[in-house]
Amino acid sequence: MRPGAEILINLVAAVAMLLWGVRMVRTGVTRAWGDWLKGFLRTKLSRRHRAVAAGLGATLILQSGTATALILASLASTGLITPSAGLAALLGADLGSATVSAIFSVAGPHAQLLSPIFIIAGYSIFVWSSTFRMRNAGRVMLGLGLMFLALKLVVGATDPIRNSELFRELIAAAGGEPLIALIVGAAAVWLSQSTLPVILLVTSFLHAGTLDLAAALSLILGLNVGGGLPAVLATAGQPLAARRLPLANFLCRTGTALLLLPLSDHLAAAMMSWGGSAVVKAALFHVGFNLLLALVFLPLVEPVADLMRKVLPEQPVPEDGPGPPRYLDPLSLEMPAIALSNAQAEIARMTEILDRMFELVAEVLRTGKLEPLKLIKRHEERLTAYQSAIHVYLADLSHIELEPDDSRRAMEIALFVSNLEHAGDVIDLNLRDRLKAKIKESIEFSQEQQAALDKLVGIVRDNLRLAASVLASGDISGARHLINQKAAFRTIENRVIGAHLRPGSGGWSAAPRASALFVDLVRDLHRINSHVISAAYPIADKAGVLLGTRLKAESAGTGADPAE
Repeated sequence: MRPGAEILINLVAAVAMLLWGVRMVRTGVTRAWGDWLKGFLRTKLSRRHRAVAAGLGATLILQSGTATALILASLASTGLITPSAGLAALLGADLGSATVSAIFSVAGPHAQLLSPIFIIAGYSIFVWSSTFRMRNAGRVMLGLGLMFLALKLVVGATDPIRNSELFRELIAAAGGEPLIALIVGAAAVWLSQSTLPVILLVTSFLHAGTLDLAAALSLILGLNVGGGLPAVLATAGQPLAARRLPLANFLCRTGTALLLLPLSDHLAAAMMSWGGSAVVKAALFHVGFNLLLALVFLPLVEPVADLMRKVLPEQPVPEDGPGPPRYLDPLSLEMPAIALSNAQAEIARMTEILDRMFELVAEVLRTGKLEPLKLIKRHEERLTAYQSAIHVYLADLSHIELEPDDSRRAMEIALFVSNLEHAGDVIDLNLRDRLKAKIKESIEFSQEQQAALDKLVGIVRDNLRLAASVLASGDISGARHLINQKAAFRTIENRVIGAHLRPGSGGWSAAPRASALFVDLVRDLHRINSHVISAAYPIADKAGVLLGTRLKAESAGTGADPAE
């Protein structure tokens, strides 16, 4: 193998190991402490300085500013944090990412000692621990060990490059053109999807004397610009609220870097008079850039958030469903009854979304067009956002000492919200795929099959509208009616499928693929109906009208159980 190819392979392998180590750290932390970390970020963002500290702390734990940015974007998309608080936390995440990079850059000489310690300790904890969190703690330590080992490999792999005369000339040329150096730094981060390997390469060249400080500062400005790109690209297909935060952060980084770029030579000349090595100076400049970013833009988070709303304006709420949650007022948490009413109001909006999904299903069954199916995914994402927002709201409410009735009601709401989201999942993951297969395979249902599906869809939609009212009112007769509707649905389902599959009916033998698809659609509707009717069971159980999983007879003279 030629020396150049061997050097390149070793360098790529070292960078891959470094990124894998970062991934192991991030995976271990998010698996073991992910929910706590999201709650930490959400609850610590009430003030700007606390938001910066929260973003800084989360990034030091995750070892990745991009991971923190994606968590904040997901919280913003569900309305759990304000745009200004999210941007302030992102400024802290930038500072945390720079701090991590600086630590690993300066730790180069100690990597040979640290890597085996972390690898041995992490492996031992992972293998010998039986608890979930301890095993993930071992995974985190293994990841740190791999990162330090990769640091040592990067230094070793770049040693021949640093001594190359051609490379020295290229670096010198880049150093003479700060804008080119900035673009190179940004492109390198975009390719590696992380600032850490790029800053390690820059500092390793500085350590060997191949790179002068002025060129290094231009490259560091470029990698700070590129450091905002992964989160922007990762949120490209997400809701507007999730896309605004990474884009605002990227624009803040880019604007600051372009303003400082003409001063890179002067800054390098001023820093040369300081004591310490060039590696330490570069690391301090990287941290200083992000500290400056935080100091400049922290007072401006509100104007920047307003600017992002103009750059990415809200689209008019379409007629196919409501917008994001609007009634989950945090100030109402001190008054449990009002807070529960707020959550109930959002449930009514969830049922509107689910009903619209059923309307789209009915339209596809009627017209055979694929276009309405594209909207179902968007509605399911809305349902998930509502579920997450309501559950977080109820979790905040549980921190207050509730009366037994309020606590029971909060539990009923939480369970019904989950069931509505599960019903949406069945429509999105099952019904939608089956309807798409029906259209693409040109499968036609008989008039009887079509009529049966229309009738079952109508029953589920009627039950959906009733379920939210029953949950809100606690009406026992409404709960009885809903549970009886489950039995009625089962009776119709059994009759429809029985008639279709009965020997001599011709349904199964004439078109087996259409028959199988028809039965699957009916079963999916049954599952959705069960999720919808779940609102009635806590009310019926509290009233004492349930017998196991069946309703008691209303009186001795009513005869058979109405659920039979």
